[in-house]
Amino acid sequence: MTLSREMPESLYRDLDRLTEKIEPQAIAWRHHLHQHPELPNREKNTAAFIAEQLNTLGLDEIRSGIAGHGVVGVLRGGLPGERVMALRADIDALPVRETAEVPFASTVVDTNYPGGPFPVAHACGHDCHTAMLLGAASVLAQVREQLSGTVLFVFQPAEEGPPVGETGGAAQMLAENALTDPAPTMVYGHHVSPYPLSYVGYRAGNQFGASCMVKIVVSGKQVHGSTPWQGIDPMPAAADIISATGQLYRQIDAFAPVTVSIGHVEDAGRFNIIGETVTLWGTVRSLAQPTMHQTRQLLERTAAHIAPAYGCTAETSFLQPVPAVHNQPQWIEAALPTLGRVAHRLVEVPPTLGYDDVSHFLDAYGGLYVLLGAQDTRLVDGHPQPIPGGRGLAYNHNPAFYADDAVLATGIRLHTHVTVDHLTGKITAHRADARRT
Repeated sequence: MTLSREMPESLYRDLDRLTEKIEPQAIAWRHHLHQHPELPNREKNTAAFIAEQLNTLGLDEIRSGIAGHGVVGVLRGGLPGERVMALRADIDALPVRETAEVPFASTVVDTNYPGGPFPVAHACGHDCHTAMLLGAASVLAQVREQLSGTVLFVFQPAEEGPPVGETGGAAQMLAENALTDPAPTMVYGHHVSPYPLSYVGYRAGNQFGASCMVKIVVSGKQVHGSTPWQGIDPMPAAADIISATGQLYRQIDAFAPVTVSIGHVEDAGRFNIIGETVTLWGTVRSLAQPTMHQTRQLLERTAAHIAPAYGCTAETSFLQPVPAVHNQPQWIEAALPTLGRVAHRLVEVPPTLGYDDVSHFLDAYGGLYVLLGAQDTRLVDGHPQPIPGGRGLAYNHNPAFYADDAVLATGIRLHTHVTVDHLTGKITAHRADARRT
């Protein structure tokens, strides 16, 4: 049995009233998290803070230590119902030195992280996501007797990807069956962005691209820099492989967006030594999964053929694959009335080759992921532009990225309104149609 689809307007008013009441606390949570960021798979204190706040809400269950430092809170409603709403927030930060001029700016440096030391900052807005979900948990816990079904509050670590050689993120949470008891009938989440404050951007189809990390190890023979003919120099081969990756797009359908970016070159030599190996680290992004498969084949073939021309070998491996974030049209259509009730404005947005591993949850259970505007911008021909006198436009992962605190209340309302409307059957879709196979 599930509560009638005719939800009393008084419950929506209660959600908004309680959101207004919790907003100052949510802002304080956000500022604390922002000042104390932690990198992927190292979110120990963040997880402890989340669990501490959830422990005050009287939830039915709090599960910690999932996929490293993941936390899941379970709230069972007071009315009968079989639907299970999973609300997701990511909790990790980035190795970025913050330049945003806010009084709660991060000054954290992680001296022990692999490859570090690194300055650490919430330059992607995960502090906002975490504070929003804590706020939503507080609001929904206060109206639990009016809820039918169950709500899962999913605080996910390592969305930005764990260190190489470690597991983590959404895929690991699924591997540890974090969301199987009970299993969600819908997953919902949103990501702050440079769109205008409290605008909600949505897209049916692939919203974010597929991604994987690429590692290419080019091997030669070490020798002194004064006698290169006595060894095999892997550096020229590595340089040509980098150049060739920039031409791979010419072998791929021009209407299938793809990028290959080599972001880090690591060698084992010094200024007067030709090293044994050069390792290239990069990322492959594509809007569609078949293009990802084709690009990986081309990249592996390119490296394998260029290296022997220099007497070298090349070994290519692909790590941490993440599927595209795909919003099924059925979920979009069902949710638009709810999103429109909360958002300052709804806008249909173009796809992006950024990635988000919430795709693992959406593929497993079905659901919806949208963008939430958080900056002083306006839309010009569908693209955000800074407004005069504002704080400008700074994209996610930029050292100057910022989010207006006012977005937190909108995020809490989105979580709570979507939850109520799913549990009452207003937002739903047939599982066979709304989950990719």
